[in-house]
Amino acid sequence: MKRSITDCTPLNRLHFMGICVQRRPIWLYVMPIIDEFSALYRYRPSPDGMMCDLMHAPNMGIDMRLHLVDGAKLLNLLEMDWSELISNMNNLSLRKSRPKMDKKLNRDFDIDCEAEFLDIAEKFTDTGTVREVLATNFAHNALLKLAEWASVGYWEAWEGRCILYLENAIGREVSNVEDMYSSEFWDEVRTALSAMGESEFSEKVCADWMERRKQLGETLDEKKDARIIPTFEAHDRNSRLLHYTVNQVQFVQLLGRDHLESRLWGHGDWNLSNLLDS
Repeated sequence: MKRSITDCTPLNRLHFMGICVQRRPIWLYVMPIIDEFSALYRYRPSPDGMMCDLMHAPNMGIDMRLHLVDGAKLLNLLEMDWSELISNMNNLSLRKSRPKMDKKLNRDFDIDCEAEFLDIAEKFTDTGTVREVLATNFAHNALLKLAEWASVGYWEAWEGRCILYLENAIGREVSNVEDMYSSEFWDEVRTALSAMGESEFSEKVCADWMERRKQLGETLDEKKDARIIPTFEAHDRNSRLLHYTVNQVQFVQLLGRDHLESRLWGHGDWNLSNLLDS
């Protein structure tokens, strides 16, 4: 019976797409982590790194992050009395109202969210609702922690890799990294991914990644580059999970990245600055 590429595991899809693959000991799968510190690659950027340079994303260490936030839960937190919120967070009773985690996504532990919020909150001596206290202190960083607490999980990936995913979502080039964070851009991404299947999207991403490697003169023979299979699997996994996350339209999609000012996270009414001003 004839098989299609969608019937295969990520490893078998590499065979299907003509990439030379051999079975390897498990330690080779951790090479992408080890080789970051290896002198072998110290003076030569990885293919992904070279792609990032070509696509105007010079820092592979920056992560884009997309939270799925339960908007009703977040608004309820903002309308609570400040002292009540602090008390309930300290005695752990607030945890029972945290949204259930989506097991497909990542999410910070309860204790980490609480500790980070309380570290910020201990500086404030004001009274009133949570929204009023945070607005008085321009505490968008504290609001971001509450949004993370009200999130069912998040998707994240290196910013440089996100260009690959998002260009294949919308079918055109991204001229500048900053464009990827605009409200209009994400409206386009959501529209495109709602009309495209998960496997179709993943295959477009992986095929484009392989083509870009060829254009850079990089091998597709995993015997010559131990990073090929782990990187392929990462692109397959990240693109599928991005497709899933973007299509969870019942949640507020709160977008940001490492080192971005907290007030700039999110779009429209759910932009954190707008939330405190409303």
